[in-house]
Amino acid sequence: MSLKTASPARIPILYVMLGVLLVISTVPMYFYSAQVEANNRDRLKTNERLLQNTITRSLADDLSQHERSLRMMLTNLSSAVQVASGGDIGAKNIEAPELRALLENFVSSSDDVAYATLLNSEAKGITAGRIAPDAFLQRELQHAYDAARDGRAYNGQALQVEDGKLPHTVVLVSTPVSYGGRFLGMIGAVVDLQFLIRHLQEASGGGLIPYVVDSQGRLVAAGTTKYVTGQDMKNLEIVRNFVDQGGKAQLAATKEFEVHEGKNNIQMLGTYSPVTTLDWAVVVQKPQDEAYRDVIEMQRKGRLLALLAVLVSIFVSIVAARRITNPLQILAQAGRALARGDFSQRVHLRSRTEIGELAETFNTMSSELEQFVEDLKRAAEENRALFLGSIQMLAGAVDEKDPYTRGHSDRVTRYSLMIAKEMNLSPEFLETLQISAQLHDVGKIGIEDHILKKPGALTTEEFEVMKTHTTKGANILRPVTQLAEMLPGIELHHESLDGRGYPYGLKADQIPLLARVIAVADTFDALTTNRPYQHAHTPEEALKIIQNLAGKRLDPVPVAALLAVYARGEIRIQRVGSIKRVVAPQSVPAAPQPTPATAPVLAEAEDPSLERTRV
Repeated sequence: MSLKTASPARIPILYVMLGVLLVISTVPMYFYSAQVEANNRDRLKTNERLLQNTITRSLADDLSQHERSLRMMLTNLSSAVQVASGGDIGAKNIEAPELRALLENFVSSSDDVAYATLLNSEAKGITAGRIAPDAFLQRELQHAYDAARDGRAYNGQALQVEDGKLPHTVVLVSTPVSYGGRFLGMIGAVVDLQFLIRHLQEASGGGLIPYVVDSQGRLVAAGTTKYVTGQDMKNLEIVRNFVDQGGKAQLAATKEFEVHEGKNNIQMLGTYSPVTTLDWAVVVQKPQDEAYRDVIEMQRKGRLLALLAVLVSIFVSIVAARRITNPLQILAQAGRALARGDFSQRVHLRSRTEIGELAETFNTMSSELEQFVEDLKRAAEENRALFLGSIQMLAGAVDEKDPYTRGHSDRVTRYSLMIAKEMNLSPEFLETLQISAQLHDVGKIGIEDHILKKPGALTTEEFEVMKTHTTKGANILRPVTQLAEMLPGIELHHESLDGRGYPYGLKADQIPLLARVIAVADTFDALTTNRPYQHAHTPEEALKIIQNLAGKRLDPVPVAALLAVYARGEIRIQRVGSIKRVVAPQSVPAAPQPTPATAPVLAEAEDPSLERTRV
């Protein structure tokens, strides 16, 4: 009695997987840190937006306060002018020393007022200041005067003027002068915006770009030399949003947008705060890389720490998982080899887990499959050999029925395959061609012997019966589903490119390639074998006749392939016996008109590829 060796106890793979899961338990920590990072990121972004909002609001309030102070000064000056002139600043009083003193005192009382003018109802007046109005400023004064006549105050657009040293950004502010509801004139003050530029420059820094635009989106002043006064800023989305409000903007707005500089697209964060008294807006913008620098730095450090934790977890996981994955990889490789048909693969694993048991089972399965597939291959080869042998026997039986075409099907098959290989046709096509060519004359089995074996010329009626062998062959084989692809070669190999063939009179590309190849091979064999009405032609004569038929009856491509094959010496013709050629007497003075009984013979003389008796 033999003792059975006890197998070592298997370690369930579940235990191994539980160990790996314990090691990678750091994943929840990673998600927790990612959540904390997201919260801090949102908080930092909010702080940056609040900072921009505070800066713009502060600048906008400062600008509004400055405008209100200037308006109050203009109002006080207007009242003083009315008192000093007694309500009359006509042509006689406009040049009064008291009025000039008031105007000069107004200009000297503020560093921001660069120029002031007092005009009466006739547009005559006096001026004071350190600049001389140019054409642009004169045009603004005209606009202000027109507004004053309508009883309106006027805030002009920002202009750049020269004071002899440096260009200054100025804006014209005016107010009408009236007494008892009667228009007396206008006081206009040109305000130097250098104070605004200083505030904007003080606010700039750390990538922050502050500037002021008017209601049309034109630049009033900026804290950088990157932009110039009067520049159209509507190409910036933040400015375009303010302009689209049409003077209705009351609250600050912050948004992210994109700036195109050359080929670069810069992501920006911008805020605008409207200056409602002037229809202006204070805008600040900053590249998001700068605005969110703290966010990005925090993300970088947080992700670096998380990455280190993940790397440690991955390292430990890999070490533990290799004990599982390596055997699985070996099994997968063996499985892929099995899928490719290589059943010789065996898996050699030393494992006490279920994987080791799986490897043993796989080896057993591979051995059984290898034997099973070998049996299937052997059976398939035997079936194929039996199938081809049956076809060859059937074709041989047909050839034996007609003593003039013995071996014809084998030769046509051989020539057809040579032509197809020369044409570089696919292996699948060659397999179909082999069977179709072998069976191309199988329909002759249904032709009566007195017609098939008739040694002389066929009558017209007999020739029509003989032509039915193509359709008879197709009908005999049509019930066999596996032979469906071969039917065109059997049924259509006597069709002609010029439409003079049979059974359907197809033309050119209407004829399948399978039938066109067999037609060339069939014609070549018919010309190089003895017939009751002719000696066999030499191969060279046959090829010359076939060349003449190319493009008319036969496809030029298979014809060229046949010529190439013969030129390489791959075709050998063996002569067997001889039959006298049927020729017309030389002494006949004129050719007789063909009768129905002789018509097929004449047709064959014109085209030897036509079926007469046993082509």
